[in-house]
Amino acid sequence: MASKIKSVPSKANSGDQVPRRYEEIVNTITAAYDELSDGFKQIARFFTQNPNIIALESINAIARQCDVHPSSLVRFAQHFGFSGFKPLQAVFQTRLATAAPGFRERVSALESELTKNSDHGNLGYLKNLVVRDMAALQQLLEGVSEASLAAAAAYLAKADTIYIAGQMRSEPIGILLRYLMTMLERRTVFLDSSGGLAAEIAQTMTKNDVLVAISFRHYAKEVVAIAETIAAKNLPIISITDSQLSPIAKGASVLFTVPEEEYSFSRSLAAPACLVQVLAVATAALLHPSKHSSPRIPTVTEMALSRTKAKSKNKI
Repeated sequence: MASKIKSVPSKANSGDQVPRRYEEIVNTITAAYDELSDGFKQIARFFTQNPNIIALESINAIARQCDVHPSSLVRFAQHFGFSGFKPLQAVFQTRLATAAPGFRERVSALESELTKNSDHGNLGYLKNLVVRDMAALQQLLEGVSEASLAAAAAYLAKADTIYIAGQMRSEPIGILLRYLMTMLERRTVFLDSSGGLAAEIAQTMTKNDVLVAISFRHYAKEVVAIAETIAAKNLPIISITDSQLSPIAKGASVLFTVPEEEYSFSRSLAAPACLVQVLAVATAALLHPSKHSSPRIPTVTEMALSRTKAKSKNKI
């Protein structure tokens, strides 16, 4: 059943400039989010988490996925100064045309591929996941900036201790980051919930440390609580999430919003895993600068051999 949304006075005639770029719309929605009705907050979250769906699908299809009536989407657009839903949707469409030439063709090919393989058993499931991951990775490539990567790498390279908070389906991403940072000989603390002291351990953070908070809808409550506590102390946070409206986005020093494709069972980890790996490579480049070779991360075996050689030299 679609939820009912109370009408909210429109900003269309308020004299405010109507946002014409995707970034302006997201920033405007984010700034106004706390004052929105619960129904409009629901729409706002869906818009910021699923920009490609907003650009490519009909108002009725979007309303079904957002669990609201189509008229609610019209009122939402009017609240932010648009005459209706279509002008707002056009801004999302312009984003795709500008940032991803040929995106419509890729989406058509994706839909064709999914339809073609939908009845091919387990191999069909595999192809379904692969083509969706390809789309998510393409969106990641288009949505991450050099400035954000550089800022995050600087925090990770300089921090005395890197604290990592990632639970439920985000936990594997946190574990991967811990592994990569450990291989770079960075002191790393994974805030594991199993011991019941994750929040208390996070309280030991200082201004020389950094928290990497990882959470996607539906957001892990303990990760959100840890991020809010650290943000209140004005300590650095790198947030990896799905939207600027995510509860771990507000206090982030560096924010990465990783697009989420729809899956029947769980979120795919392809895009966030790729992001974490590039953060490790960028950190390695800062820690071990070299003009003649690409930065690399040593393996456990290589580190063990290095320690063995060091011991042998000390005995001589």
